[in-house]
Amino acid sequence: MTQLQNADMAGPDRRRVMEACAKAERSLLEGHWAGLAAKPAYQAVRGPETGLVMIRGRIGGGGAPFNLGEATVSRATIRLETGEIGFGQTLGLDPRKAELAAIVDALAQRPDHAAEIADLVARIEDDVARADAEEAAQTAATRVDFFAMVRGED
Repeated sequence: MTQLQNADMAGPDRRRVMEACAKAERSLLEGHWAGLAAKPAYQAVRGPETGLVMIRGRIGGGGAPFNLGEATVSRATIRLETGEIGFGQTLGLDPRKAELAAIVDALAQRPDHAAEIADLVARIEDDVARADAEEAAQTAATRVDFFAMVRGED
């Protein structure tokens, strides 16, 4: 059983799959869809559509909640011909990415696609980790360390 397998599900952990799809580049999801030998038939249950969600914050991380602002999101819900329902959401104005994420979520529920979805999620997580490391390196290059000098006697 791979690290991505969940003991009480037939396929990969849906939360992890959905998180990876939300962070993925659309081109990677398009490439996965194009690479499927037998593309499953599906129908749209909802969307794809674009709307707004309210972003909430908490003062100090645990204090009183407040409305930080709104963010644009795209979402989609699809049903495979075999009955699995997939959900996809992503920040921004990209309804096709939301639809592709919903397809991946639905395929992740099928045991015959578990291995390829696990590989896709691993590639996405590697890409995200690489991008995070590059951003951290760029940020570290501009870091200024301040220190206090003690002058004179104690």
